[in-house]
Amino acid sequence: MSALEIMDPKMDSGIERSRYNSIEEAIEDGVAPIPLSTDRTLDVQCSIDVMDHLFSCEATWHKGHTLAQTVFTCIYLMRMERTSSHAVLNSFCRILRATCNAIISVVSTARTHEEEDFFTMSFGLPLRDEGDDKCLSILNSVEETISRQLRACKAQTFSKKKTPEDLESLQNNPDMEEDYCRAILCRLRFRKHFYHVVMSMRKPHGRGLELARKHVASCLNELGLMLKSREFLNSQSNITLQDDENCTTASGCQPVGFDVSLNSRLLSPTPPRAVKVLSWSNAIRYFEKLLHDFDVICALSLDPVLENVLHFIVQFQKSVPDLVPRAFLQTLLVQDGKLYGQNLFSDVISRALSLPDIIGDKEFQMNEFVVQLGQLVINLLKILCTNTAWQRRKLGKSLQDWSTISIQLELALKREFGETRNVLHHENMCMRVSKQLLIWTQEQAYWVASRFLTLGFELDLYSPGEYCMVYWYMYVVFTKLIEKMQLRVLSSSETSRRKGKKKKDHSKDSARDTTFSSSCLLLQCYVLLSEGLSMMLAVLRNESRSFQLPSIFNSEQERFMQHFDLLQKARVPEHISYYSFKESSSRAGITDLMKYNFFREIQKIIPSLRGSFSSQPEKLAELRQIEQVAEHNRIALNIISQVGPDDPSLRVSFEFTHHPHFAVAVVKRS
Repeated sequence: MSALEIMDPKMDSGIERSRYNSIEEAIEDGVAPIPLSTDRTLDVQCSIDVMDHLFSCEATWHKGHTLAQTVFTCIYLMRMERTSSHAVLNSFCRILRATCNAIISVVSTARTHEEEDFFTMSFGLPLRDEGDDKCLSILNSVEETISRQLRACKAQTFSKKKTPEDLESLQNNPDMEEDYCRAILCRLRFRKHFYHVVMSMRKPHGRGLELARKHVASCLNELGLMLKSREFLNSQSNITLQDDENCTTASGCQPVGFDVSLNSRLLSPTPPRAVKVLSWSNAIRYFEKLLHDFDVICALSLDPVLENVLHFIVQFQKSVPDLVPRAFLQTLLVQDGKLYGQNLFSDVISRALSLPDIIGDKEFQMNEFVVQLGQLVINLLKILCTNTAWQRRKLGKSLQDWSTISIQLELALKREFGETRNVLHHENMCMRVSKQLLIWTQEQAYWVASRFLTLGFELDLYSPGEYCMVYWYMYVVFTKLIEKMQLRVLSSSETSRRKGKKKKDHSKDSARDTTFSSSCLLLQCYVLLSEGLSMMLAVLRNESRSFQLPSIFNSEQERFMQHFDLLQKARVPEHISYYSFKESSSRAGITDLMKYNFFREIQKIIPSLRGSFSSQPEKLAELRQIEQVAEHNRIALNIISQVGPDDPSLRVSFEFTHHPHFAVAVVKRS
């Protein structure tokens, strides 16, 4: 599990117990009556309350609690056969159970449930039944009956005609019939469409994504109708909603048919303590975000270009998706050892190398290094779909694998180079492929390292006194990454130029090869930001003695190793140590910093990038963030230079107001 706070209910099981020894005893005591009330109007109200509380329980379960402490605290779900005479409740509970079972299957397949050990534990609960495959037809039948009743109510309102005799009203008060029909229908339809979303997204090869997206829109529409029904339902309950955060139903009433501690007595592994269920309003907000996350996943173009896939995952993670959407994303990306279940990872790698001629080549697919790299890419995609803490930890550990295969490739290439220097063209082609494979592998290792470092800011792992070393290390990694990116582009251009010699357009090719691509220029902005911030912090450390690391427990070198030990072990990059950082930072002075004004250089690059990314809103937003950080730091640097970094009245702090990973200097005088 990820780290939990002390006294979190997941860690402290508690000692609460149910007053009942069995479900049958609770039923005999009238905890879960069928019908829910002899008054038909009250029966409908209570049914809606049960639906709403189950809705809140489901959202709470998605947040990492157990089924036994959330959804299956409902006795109607535990004894489904008792609800057969109550069509509305039976259809709702049956499709809810089928949905829970499908989600457990997805999360278990993705193995993201390891973040929350309790999520997939069933504790022997009745998750399956023979009739569950008919849950949709049962619900459709109930929905059609209530829809006919709603249409009859509308017709009666306009024409003053009586309701047809073959239609039985939901409850006894004709004035409230239409509102109750609407309230039940939107809840049943939400369940139906949400079930369709889950089942469509589970289809192999992404075949159900387009259909799932339509059902997502329908789910969001039904959620809006559920919110609208709240005012009516609350007016019928005669309860004033004072504490919305504790109400698990739209009406504000306590639902019947639930016992929060009964399972702890019946199922030995179940924690005895009852968990705090999300309020109905928070559950609505959770499902809205969940559905928006699903919509983003469904909009994925199934592009087999790895760079685009990685970019999509990183962008998706910025919205901080919960466990369930991340599990669906992972199962979509990796199916049967293939990307989207369609593209062999050897072919994905060959596309990344810009070598379309070897796509489908059996010899390339069976190559030992390609097989290993394919598995590393699979692991990388899975890691990127985990939560931020797990992601960073596993990325750090995976660096060793990338480094090892990079070294092995380099050694193999040296052996091959000696044997194939002046021989056949086909063998030279093999050598070029090997070189590009090595460059690409090194590039991926540096990309993983950069992701590892930036995630530290999102997890608040760095103190202000450590920003100098962190930005210095980021500068080194980004510099290496841009170097490998250039080498890969040049190498692939060289290969394509050899194939197209007859065109004799070498001047254009040469100009293209020596020009940074948009991606390289964007990365260059991060290089300049990292170097500029590192040098600014180093100047403040050297000349004003601020941002030092005084500690009686560990030295600066020990902190350096604590943060970068995994990178150091993987030799990413090579020949970099604490002493390299110390030597570099100790020489930093305000004169050099003003001379090489990194932030001004960024402002010169940004305009050309805007044109390149004019059709990409996400990139334009990213450029705006970079530009704001550069502008504010440029102004701060000018003030520090004018006042003097050694001025005792100068107070400099750093805030992440414009970018999550790159700080802005705030200068004040005391």
